Amino acid sequence: MNEFFGSVWWLIVTLGLLITFHEYGHFVVARRCGVRVLKFSIGFGPALWSRFDRHGTQFVIAAIPLGGYVKMLDEREVEGAVGPEGLKGAHNRQPVGNRIAIAAAGPAFNLIFAFFAFWLMFVVGKPDYQPVVGNVQQAAAQAGFAKGDRILAIDGTPVSTWTDASMRLLQGAMDRQDLAVTVADAAGTEHRRTLTLSRLPQGLAESELYREIGLTPRQFDAEPVIGRVVEDGGAARAGLRAGDRIVAVNGDAITDWREVPDAIARHAGPDKPLRITVERGGRRLEVPATPTRSDAGGTTRWLLGIEAKAIDPKYDAMLRYNPLTAVPRALSETWQRTRETLGMLARLVTGQASLKNISGVITIAQVANDSAQLGLAWFLNFLAIISLSLAILNLLPIPVLDGGHLLYYLIELVKGSPLSERAQVAGQYVGLALLMALMGLAFYNDILRIAS
Repeated sequence: MNEFFGSVWWLIVTLGLLITFHEYGHFVVARRCGVRVLKFSIGFGPALWSRFDRHGTQFVIAAIPLGGYVKMLDEREVEGAVGPEGLKGAHNRQPVGNRIAIAAAGPAFNLIFAFFAFWLMFVVGKPDYQPVVGNVQQAAAQAGFAKGDRILAIDGTPVSTWTDASMRLLQGAMDRQDLAVTVADAAGTEHRRTLTLSRLPQGLAESELYREIGLTPRQFDAEPVIGRVVEDGGAARAGLRAGDRIVAVNGDAITDWREVPDAIARHAGPDKPLRITVERGGRRLEVPATPTRSDAGGTTRWLLGIEAKAIDPKYDAMLRYNPLTAVPRALSETWQRTRETLGMLARLVTGQASLKNISGVITIAQVANDSAQLGLAWFLNFLAIISLSLAILNLLPIPVLDGGHLLYYLIELVKGSPLSERAQVAGQYVGLALLMALMGLAFYNDILRIAS
């Protein structure tokens, strides 16, 4: 329950900050252009708080914190005769250049917010893991990676933390691109290993791609020690206990917990007990245990009913800069993350990345809570990434979004007159349908993640 309320709270904080900054961009540029702003609302629905300023603008905090808007004077929405003075400052009477600036200001302010969030993150200091390899499986094992290898560069680009390494590896996996990885082994000797990611199957989600790459940081190595035995499971019936160290499954040596489910899958079958070799109290025992078949989610798995001993990974790297050197570093990070976000969008459109990667408000809430628990620097990193995503999403040429308005204004520049009101209304309906479909897909993916 604490996790639920924490997720809700940090979602409100996240959306509150980003929406306020986005809408403030529209607001401040509209005011600069001489547009009369009628309402500045954070959230939708009934007002929880409201006041008017000396310019007659109503500032509102509303009950549903899933968006916001800046309502500007528009003569098409004015009823009755008010005369030229009453329409002074109408948005639709502004030159098209002003209207473009107003529409672009929201996404631009999100980019500015992202830069300052990254800058503050580097000044505060972001803890991370050194890019030292722990358990090796799948493609990494085939490429010759070994436990203790330090990743120095990927395709010639230097790597300083595990986050840097994992992002570059994930991009290569999504593009099905073979990567040349320079590593230094435990003795300090440099090697060049090639990850053949071009052979990965299509349609995999991010979590599945990480598993197929087969690299994890050394801090996430999990000892093959049973932390909990599920009541009435195959392990409980066989007499396995919490604290038992699994040494082998049917003779296959086990050195890391991640090898346990793979070994079970290799040797399990109907009415086929497994030989689980464990160490207990200094003695080695061989215990016959029969796993239970599970067909949940359409995938057949064999379960023994055991859980790993909890691990507590410790950070061993720190990204910190003084306020001056943090400026170019934040600019570089903003550019790099913008490229990554645009790249992901392109992969989704071309089918290189699975639509399962689209996340909704539930996932955002969970990640907001998780990043907040990791400390201020990680939460700032999260805010910056979401702010960049919000900027790019709003620039998509979809009516009802800022990008849709920009599209209308560009058409107006080319043809010399605005689109007809009928065409604009039709576009709004199409845009709303597209946006609702996207939100529905994101929500569906969120529910699937929770269910699995």
